[in-house]
Amino acid sequence: MKPKWYHPDDVLPLIVTSNTQELFGCRADDDVTEENPYKLLKKDDILQDIQTRAAVSDFSPIKQTVLDYPEEELLLVYDRDYTYNSNFYLVITPETKNRLFSPPETEKPEEEDECSGPPKSKPWVSLGSELEIDNESVKTIRPKLQYKLSRLQRKFGAPVSFSDQDPARAKNSYAEYDPYEDSRFSIKQMERDCGVQAVHRVQSLTTQTQWIIKRNMFTQYIPREFSDEDKEKILQSESLKNFCISVTPGVLQVLQQEQLMNIFSDDWSDLETEADDGDWSTKISEGLMLHQVFRDQKNTKDKKISCITWHPTIYGVLAVALTAKKDEQSNESRISPGRPSLICFHSFSNPCDPQLLLECPDDIFAFEFCPTDPNIIVGGCVNGQVALWDISAHVTHLQAPQAGSKKVSVNTDTLDLDDNLEKKTPVVRCCGLSALESRHKAPVTDIHWLPPTFEMSRTGLVVENRLNISVQIISCSPDGFLMLWDVRVQKQLSQSAVDRNPQSTTSGAPDTFKHLDRTWKPLIKVSFARIDTSGEYTPLKFSLGHDTCAGNNTGPATEKPVGSGYRSELLPDYSRLRVPSAKTLQTLEDANIKLCIGTEIGETVFIDWKMEKDDSGRLRNTGPLHCFNIHHSCVNTVQRSPFFKNVVLTIGGYNFAIWKERIMHGPIILSPSSQQLYTTGCWSPSRPAIIFTGKEDGSIEVWNLNEKTNEPVYVHSQASEAKITSIKPWTASPKQHFLAVGDDKGAVSVLQIPKALYRPSKNEKSSVEKYFEREENRLKNISSKKESPATQKKEAGEPRMRTEPEKPAKSNEENEEEYRKEYEEYLVMEEICC
Repeated sequence: MKPKWYHPDDVLPLIVTSNTQELFGCRADDDVTEENPYKLLKKDDILQDIQTRAAVSDFSPIKQTVLDYPEEELLLVYDRDYTYNSNFYLVITPETKNRLFSPPETEKPEEEDECSGPPKSKPWVSLGSELEIDNESVKTIRPKLQYKLSRLQRKFGAPVSFSDQDPARAKNSYAEYDPYEDSRFSIKQMERDCGVQAVHRVQSLTTQTQWIIKRNMFTQYIPREFSDEDKEKILQSESLKNFCISVTPGVLQVLQQEQLMNIFSDDWSDLETEADDGDWSTKISEGLMLHQVFRDQKNTKDKKISCITWHPTIYGVLAVALTAKKDEQSNESRISPGRPSLICFHSFSNPCDPQLLLECPDDIFAFEFCPTDPNIIVGGCVNGQVALWDISAHVTHLQAPQAGSKKVSVNTDTLDLDDNLEKKTPVVRCCGLSALESRHKAPVTDIHWLPPTFEMSRTGLVVENRLNISVQIISCSPDGFLMLWDVRVQKQLSQSAVDRNPQSTTSGAPDTFKHLDRTWKPLIKVSFARIDTSGEYTPLKFSLGHDTCAGNNTGPATEKPVGSGYRSELLPDYSRLRVPSAKTLQTLEDANIKLCIGTEIGETVFIDWKMEKDDSGRLRNTGPLHCFNIHHSCVNTVQRSPFFKNVVLTIGGYNFAIWKERIMHGPIILSPSSQQLYTTGCWSPSRPAIIFTGKEDGSIEVWNLNEKTNEPVYVHSQASEAKITSIKPWTASPKQHFLAVGDDKGAVSVLQIPKALYRPSKNEKSSVEKYFEREENRLKNISSKKESPATQKKEAGEPRMRTEPEKPAKSNEENEEEYRKEYEEYLVMEEICC
């Protein structure tokens, strides 16, 4: 049996969208049907459509095939049954076109003379069918019964009399069974199962005295005021002075006792607060609780959650990127006609319907809000392109959405999808899209904005950022490249030149990044060669670390207050920004930019992105510093701790690891292997010792580094029914913390984090830091033990080295295997001690 994607050489399957069907007059089931599926297209019209709509045209992938076709008309055939996994297929040879469109007429055979006359009767030939019919038939063998039913005539309104009756005298009226004690059977209670709970004693007193004004005679509610004459008399009196002198020592003693201990406090009611502040705050008394569930049945069908991001300034709003599953994707097209890729905005106030939709040119794997302007969003597509959106016109709608409202005004920068015509959900199109020839050759798996403290020039030097706004983006892809993008205008183009751009954004999208649409190219394109072997690393996730500013920021990043999400008037318009000359900007010589990259084969690579001059005088980056292969599957999470900027968390395969920069002997913490794959994870934004991890079976694990590292302190097994694909924590207020969880079925569950998991204990940060230092010293001791035999052999003397042959050095794989065995022995000993 041939696979469904197989097709002959003379036809070419093609997905034709509804817009292209309207342009060429080949609407499915209207212009072309199952009975008449053929449509002739002129070759010039197809080439004109490719030139006008460029990559949006459905014929752009087969441009060369159309040019090589010898005739002027091509035959397009409507494939309603999806024989070749597409709704149309194009005939690319003239012979097949003539054979399908105008088949040769076949000569009808001459009818025999016997058919012209009436049919002749033939004798019946029995084959046994009448016996089967006779056996299955039902025959009556007995006479039928006859019944005659009649109803007597009744009269309504006849007198009726009721009377009392003694049930004891009436026969068979009722039967009574009285309970009695059976002396032959008894149960003796030997043990009682009961619970005892200690509670503080509460005494309740009541009185029947009528007390209209409930006021104690010894309680003074209104201050007494004296006149000026009385005040003078009182101040001059000796009795007041003697009273103050006698009362002062007692008042001071009572105040001192009150400051030392509150004798009126209820210790039992304060037990929970003391537990949070004490040493045993890590004891989990309450788990994650479900707060909200978001799922759009129309837009999330056959899709999974690839990325979740909370809105930086608006309360209760989160954005979700939807991606088609691997089994639903095809090589020809990942998006079915009429169902474009979307980024959905959900809100706590209306969990049923999305509040805003961002239309994407393809599925989005990663996206991020701009740190300095939350109305600007950047996303990486599956086809390798980078897209930009501006939602400043819809901030008011996101701040106060009306639940169940169906009348929403549509601005000029929005378009409504066919599936959302009833609810009128605003849809924002991307206002900036990278050029096809400059895109990644593989899906964009991670993308981040550069912080506003610095920027990078074309040569890769770190220079100052005078605007103090984020204008540059870094994206990575498994094609082996990291690309740096700049959202400002690269050249001094006049407004008329921008307007004449034939590839500008279509009508309905904002003009914020009109100068970049479909002409955007990366400023820097960098790949990193492997250290020991040939080839390049294939990054999936990365984390950028920097310390270009003065001082070391060891605390968590300060979060902006949750409020309105308007764009500040101090921020300039992105369409008017120009890339300044590198000569006018000051180079930051003491910049120390380091990257931590996770690859698709489980490698963790540390790279120092610092430009240095080589022998020829050219600027080149120092390249990879170290590479470790700890994870046995693709790395899905690379995140820096919000409390320690030099500590990185990587998750992949069946374990997770914690690294510390400048400690290149291995991970300082390596979790034990799990039975299920880890799919995602993150640090806690409020506690330095807490880590959340999501697994393939839909469960969430909570790890506490201060308590134990051999197993999680809490497991939430009912977080989702499918594989968890993304989790994102959010601090709504000091007393309200949430964790958004996305799964493989397109559902987003918002879990409320209990107080025991977000309120740090005393000196938690310092204890975690000391724990990292102990693990760092342990790694140094292990590495020194490995190096000591070589140094002793070198110090023993040269004659021995001359007489004895030198042993070959161990390879990196042998060193890693030896280190892995020692680390597993260490974990076993630590588990035994615990």
